[in-house]
Amino acid sequence: MNRNQENSTEKIGFQRLIAVFGVILFIGKLFAWKLTNSDAVFSDAMESIVNVISAFMGLYSLHLAAKPKDEDHPYGHGKVEFVTSGIEGALIAIAGIMIIYEGINSLLTGKTLNKLDWGILIIAATAIVNYILGYISIKKGQKANSLVLISSGKHLQSDTITTLGVVISLVVVYFTKIYWLDSVVALIFGLYIIFVGYKIVRRSLSGIMDEQDPDLLNQIVSILEENRRTEWIDIHNMKIQQFGSSLHIDAHITLPWYYSLRDAHKEMENVIMLLAKNTRRSVEFNFHMDDCKSISCPVCQIMDCPVRERNFVKRVQWTPENVTRVEKHTSDS
Repeated sequence: MNRNQENSTEKIGFQRLIAVFGVILFIGKLFAWKLTNSDAVFSDAMESIVNVISAFMGLYSLHLAAKPKDEDHPYGHGKVEFVTSGIEGALIAIAGIMIIYEGINSLLTGKTLNKLDWGILIIAATAIVNYILGYISIKKGQKANSLVLISSGKHLQSDTITTLGVVISLVVVYFTKIYWLDSVVALIFGLYIIFVGYKIVRRSLSGIMDEQDPDLLNQIVSILEENRRTEWIDIHNMKIQQFGSSLHIDAHITLPWYYSLRDAHKEMENVIMLLAKNTRRSVEFNFHMDDCKSISCPVCQIMDCPVRERNFVKRVQWTPENVTRVEKHTSDS
């Protein structure tokens, strides 16, 4: 089993664990809601429904993303992670709307609460479990560059925040007997849940639309700048796509025109090996080799170049701005 297969197996195994715990915690919160008749607990239970659905959708997407490339999907199936994460965000927002509706209805009609002490204990226990699972999921997602695990972890942690709020509100209501506070808390958490859902949908759409990731681009450019060789006159027209945890990088590299095909290909491979070694992600490269022109002489650092036509002027530092430009680098870059 190679590293990518091991990575996929680990992600799927942990997502399966999240799904199982999601069902258990939902049952616990549903029991607490029936026990207390609390809108705040209802809001927590509604988010747990989304947790369960999202967990199983995430599990499916990880299974699909782990499939190898085929004729119909030459770049693999990794994009499905963005799709399922977007659906998860939408479901979270819908749950928030349902919570707000129930809270407003309770404020208008009034509601009696029961057995708040037991409700507090049950909900507090689910908060602890959710936080631990969310923390581990985010860490594993960051390590494996999995949007599904990161989204699941953030969802679980946002659920922890709302659950703690529910616990606090139940404690306040328990001691003050001001029952309408329960519905107000549910309204506040409903708005918060809608905001969390929006952020997840926004990130998913950026992945589907291949929106540039500034942090990822900075990381790639920094690796190249810190390890650049004099033979690499410039790298330009760089584009980065994400397919789940995998990357696809397109770029042009300018090399001395007098290099043999073998020498030029060797330098291109040096760039690829450098990035593959330092990104810790599955990376596919499509590098185009450009021959240098006279406009490249002022930025070319090969001082003993036998065919130099113009004097060296300066070393151009590679930045996300000039590496992504279509044109070759010049002294005016």
